[in-house]
Amino acid sequence: MSEHRRKTPQPQGGGRAAARRGQTGSSSGRRAAPQGATESPSDSYGAGGEERPSGSRAEARRAAQRSSSGAGRRRAADGAGQGGGHGGGGRRGGPGGPTGPGRGRGRGSVPPKKRIIDYPRAGKYGAARWVPSWKLVTGLFVGFFGGMMTIAGVAYALVGIPDVAKTAQAQNNVYYWADGTQMVATGGETNRQIIDYARIPKEMRYAVMSAENKTFENDRGVDPVGIGRALFNMAKGGDTQGGSTITQQYVKNAMLDDQSQTVSRKFKELFVSIKVGANVDKDDIMAGYLNSAYYGRSAYGIQAAARTYFDVDAKDLDPSQCAFLAAVLKGATYYDPAGAESIDPSATPAANRKRAETRWRWILGEMVKDGHLTAEKRNEYPDFPKLKSPRSNAQLGGQVGYLVDLAKAYIVNNSEKTGITEKMLRDGGYEIHTTFDKKKVQQLESAVKKVQKKNIKPKERPKTDKHVQFGGASVDPETGAIKAIYGGVDATKHFTNNADQTGAQVGSTFKPFVLAAAMKWGVRDPDLEPDQAQDERKKVSPKSIYSGKNKLKIENYDGTVWTDKDDKEWLQRNDGDESINAPSFRIDLREAMRVSANSAYVQLGMDVGLDKVKESALDAGIKESSLASASFPSFSIGTSDPSAIRMAGAYATFAASGKQNEPYSVDEITDKDGTVFSHENAAKEKQAFTAQVADNVTDILKTVVDKGTGTKAKLTNRPAAGKTGTTDGNKSAWFVGYTPQLSTAISMYRMDDDESNKKREFLEMYGTGGQKEIHGASFPSEIWHDYMEQALKGEKVEKFPTPEPIGEVVDDAPTPSVTPTATETQEEEEESESPSPTPTKSETSPSPTSSDTCGPFGLDCEDDGGTNSGATDSGGTDGGASPTVSESEEEESNTRGNGNGFLGGSG
Repeated sequence: MSEHRRKTPQPQGGGRAAARRGQTGSSSGRRAAPQGATESPSDSYGAGGEERPSGSRAEARRAAQRSSSGAGRRRAADGAGQGGGHGGGGRRGGPGGPTGPGRGRGRGSVPPKKRIIDYPRAGKYGAARWVPSWKLVTGLFVGFFGGMMTIAGVAYALVGIPDVAKTAQAQNNVYYWADGTQMVATGGETNRQIIDYARIPKEMRYAVMSAENKTFENDRGVDPVGIGRALFNMAKGGDTQGGSTITQQYVKNAMLDDQSQTVSRKFKELFVSIKVGANVDKDDIMAGYLNSAYYGRSAYGIQAAARTYFDVDAKDLDPSQCAFLAAVLKGATYYDPAGAESIDPSATPAANRKRAETRWRWILGEMVKDGHLTAEKRNEYPDFPKLKSPRSNAQLGGQVGYLVDLAKAYIVNNSEKTGITEKMLRDGGYEIHTTFDKKKVQQLESAVKKVQKKNIKPKERPKTDKHVQFGGASVDPETGAIKAIYGGVDATKHFTNNADQTGAQVGSTFKPFVLAAAMKWGVRDPDLEPDQAQDERKKVSPKSIYSGKNKLKIENYDGTVWTDKDDKEWLQRNDGDESINAPSFRIDLREAMRVSANSAYVQLGMDVGLDKVKESALDAGIKESSLASASFPSFSIGTSDPSAIRMAGAYATFAASGKQNEPYSVDEITDKDGTVFSHENAAKEKQAFTAQVADNVTDILKTVVDKGTGTKAKLTNRPAAGKTGTTDGNKSAWFVGYTPQLSTAISMYRMDDDESNKKREFLEMYGTGGQKEIHGASFPSEIWHDYMEQALKGEKVEKFPTPEPIGEVVDDAPTPSVTPTATETQEEEEESESPSPTPTKSETSPSPTSSDTCGPFGLDCEDDGGTNSGATDSGGTDGGASPTVSESEEEESNTRGNGNGFLGGSG
């Protein structure tokens, strides 16, 4: 029998059977093999070793695992089966070992290969395989931070310390007239001067420390908490955070080539700040910061700021002035009391002054608290310091300063088109080609000064003629290019640009937008349900009939009387409380525009819907931010306050047969590398109204100039269209008109515009200029006429397009009572100088045809038509029912406006 098949005798003491036999004391008939006959356990202990005690199969497996040396998974460990029996040998009881006669029953495990990073972990199963060991975690932690320290060390070694002499080196920007000649060269370079630490007053240094970095004298130049907050906020997509030290702010000022709000730039700033904090003296850091910071008004550095705001050297600044300049450092856009509406509409002069005073007072208090200023010294400055006008550069005098501001605002507000931010513009180096016509600018200024010199006498009539302001703007209808503006008497003396948003309501110059809405969308049918009436409308004709009655009850389109939230009826007044065409009061829309009848256009606006009137104004080019609430009937007669630029641009839409172009002031921008921006590539024209609508509006406005309230604006041998406007309380007056080549708006109002005056409000103009009251038909029309005569001199005479017939005749005038009551008769007698006899039923036609309107009432004839119509303009007098105007609206009408004019808008 083969050796492998032969049953080997059990070794003594081995196996469970032997153990049982040992317990009973008998061998059960089996004879033990003699020691040494086979490979006995004693052999493994040496030549004279004792017999190995018996063990279980579990012990045999553990022994096999301990003695395994990389053999195959199924190979038994050397000597693992030598205990005999079933304890460690082959499955049939044969001896173990690699050469034993039987197959090993226990399987030896394969040791894992050693790896540098033991992950996933070898020898582990299930979730334990994926749990890193403490050695792995510790290694990774040490490796990561070691790498970061190496990178930080390299970065620290590579960054340099800023040179203050190379910081804030803004270049000039050169502005050109439309004809290519230079207008002005201006920029940061002419308003910067670096001074040494000794010439900076200690109060200025302490004011900045108390306001921005109380630990400056002892810190290491960085604020880890502030940096972490900024990085975290940027990582989650929020706005960047402040909290930087003075050292960090100085470094930021020095890094002019990279002002991006990115994590990489923040890290670079951090390393530079650490290096500066470790290697630069605190005095030099403070001087570098104050010499490099931007204080607004194109002033870089403390010396330029001292001259700009107070006209003194930096060394002569007092503690109060120092506290103000420290306040401005937080952001000149929002803390310069002159305002910065061209950058942000919320940065009005009033809002900025309030912010500046609050922070100025707080900084002085912090200086006392920090021990940098005594309470006695603080009490010497109870009042906010008096500031200079924001413009003192002689080359920015006259209208030039306003023009430069206008161009700057256009560039910054349209940075997505121009590619130039406010910071980039301040740094300069650009050639800016504007749309301004030098000759027209001079002509507009001359026209204003002529009327002003002749009529406005503040010394003779201080109660009525002081604080009179004029504004004006002229726009090319074909392109939207702003050709000229009049911003005020002088940009270095009167800093508010009167061509931009002033808050002056436009009055009846708003009526053309009501008329355009009625022709574009039509009036609603009172017999239909509201939803259906919105869709099924009737476009009106200029021959449509409305009521010219004074104190007219205004109705909703469905015939119900309009009441306010207090259930008060609206009684619309005309200028001078005069009714038109009494006793019937019937008047067509052309005639109502000619004599500027408020009642007719207020009711027309209600019939069309004030939402559509608003949409019409927006389509023409008015900015929504300048529009009043469209919740009151008076919205249709000009309670809104667009700028002169926007009004000229909106009327230009009618002049261009309904094509609307955004007003703009910059044609092209170049730098050392070539063209940066061209308006031609960014211009977008839209068809706001059909030519049919626009040309009919023009035709009616032409009647106003030819033989209506605007006859003073009539040009010599040249057609013109326009509209007068006067507001409630006689607080503003306008004339806006155009020819096919040029659209111009002129405004007039009274306001104490001194920047030190905290309460700015519009003043009445009764008696101004020696006149009983001011209308758009007076001084504004005269200025418009004088300017346009000169501006268009030598240019080809162009005629307006002949309008195509539009709409249908709508009769919305109430039918006169058959037998008026005594009260109605008395009211009509008071309102009419020549009252007609009480009409009988047969005398009244309930719905006249277009031919009828010319006969009985002379409403559409070539003559002036109408009785007692007058030649003055109400211009938006909402005087019917003051209870309908809320207190908030009343306050808004007397304020500076909401700051969203041309400069503050996107145009």
